Amino acid sequence: MEENNSGSAPENGTAPKKGFFGKIDNFFSITASGSSFKTEIIAGLTTFMAMVYALLVVPGMYGGRDVSFGAVYIATALGAIIGTIIMAFLAKMPLAQASGLGATAYITGTLMGSDMGLSYANAMVFVLLDGALFVLLTATGLRNKILAGIPAEVKITIPVGIGMFIAFIGFNNAGLVTLSEGSIRFASFNVLGDKFSYTAAISALVALLGVIAIAILAKKEVKGSILWGMLGAAGLYYALIGLGCIWDESCKAVFTGIASGFESPFTAFGEWGRESVGQVFVKGFDFSEYLAENGAGALALLIVTAALSLCMVDMFDTLGTLYGACSKGDLLDDNGDPIRLGKCLMSNAVATVGGAILGASTVATYVESSSGVAAGGKTGFASIITGLCFIVAMFLSPIAKLIPSAATSAALIWVGVLMMSSVTKVDWSDPAFALPAFLTIAVMAFGYSITSGIGVGIISCVLVKVCTGKIREVSVVTWIIAALFLAMFVLTN
Repeated sequence: MEENNSGSAPENGTAPKKGFFGKIDNFFSITASGSSFKTEIIAGLTTFMAMVYALLVVPGMYGGRDVSFGAVYIATALGAIIGTIIMAFLAKMPLAQASGLGATAYITGTLMGSDMGLSYANAMVFVLLDGALFVLLTATGLRNKILAGIPAEVKITIPVGIGMFIAFIGFNNAGLVTLSEGSIRFASFNVLGDKFSYTAAISALVALLGVIAIAILAKKEVKGSILWGMLGAAGLYYALIGLGCIWDESCKAVFTGIASGFESPFTAFGEWGRESVGQVFVKGFDFSEYLAENGAGALALLIVTAALSLCMVDMFDTLGTLYGACSKGDLLDDNGDPIRLGKCLMSNAVATVGGAILGASTVATYVESSSGVAAGGKTGFASIITGLCFIVAMFLSPIAKLIPSAATSAALIWVGVLMMSSVTKVDWSDPAFALPAFLTIAVMAFGYSITSGIGVGIISCVLVKVCTGKIREVSVVTWIIAALFLAMFVLTN
């Protein structure tokens, strides 16, 4: 789509602005694109309402491990502000960015999980490497070669596996699925059982009702359906817990904890300053604990494969979002690609580097930007409005802490639902295609490791092609990636 920079009135008859607003108009080509300030403001607000849930969900995914809720909240908000503003000025697109749930799930579930046991600061090193690698791949054009080296069987199902991974986190956080004594169990609602817990049952029930509410709101095309569903679930949770206070002491403890834990919004800024900003350089490169158990060779392989996995998660997430969001408006070129695609990807990469320094997990373009595009947003001015909203939201951390895990879990489960759509692209009738696709999804979800899912998927795809006489279809890049993952499985935990 060509931009009209001539300054003449577009076909819709809207006259260009003059003075200060005229300069803004010319810079973002608001009038020339057929939009208006009013439309762009509404679009920016719409996008913010649709994706502000990230500020509630992302800190909860860290679960207070090695870093406080407040520190991650501020870091996530700053990552969203920087990423969205960079998108506004560099790519001039109505797209917003924030810490991606897929990447955050990888960081908290895999890198900081029990298998690897890396610290929060260590994890930020991988985010920094991811951003730097993304900048390099985008600037040199090597991105396309990496994408071509990932088998379609795996490429299609990476979002599906991540969705299952995220949904499982939601199920577990809400208590819908519990892990105990080596077994996985669904929540118990048996009020006559000896081990029945009212608070646990309410948490599980609210999460289930919350995701159903989000689905209903989404079906009715309500703007910000995830946010409203979460807030409704939070209200229901506290209402039911309040009712339980009549006979259950544990319910009273919930409100006691809230009263004693309420704090100034500036407390979160202090926590961020102590625990997040710059920690990637202060403590991030100290891998002494990991080295003590695994050795330097294992660490080198971990850095390569984990950084590659995180970069692929980021890359596929961003590309899928860009195509999906831009297709909602007249934001595709003659080839069907998003306009200024390279600048959009560079905005993502630079924001990820900046986010790592600030303590935010990998910054990605949010698919919820499509709601703003659908509302008429066409330029980067809409992103400016979204960024300003995130600045205001930085001071609402005490309110955010009131949202129970039951409500945020509903959002995580719904994100899992949204990410399942790619599974329809798998040719399940072809065993050679179906097996790697299935293993990618299954290992991510059941093995609780995004890296392992990608690795097993790629290795199985190579083996299937070699054994079915299609070795020529395996590119050099694919062989290299498969070899790296194989070495990781053999030489690391």
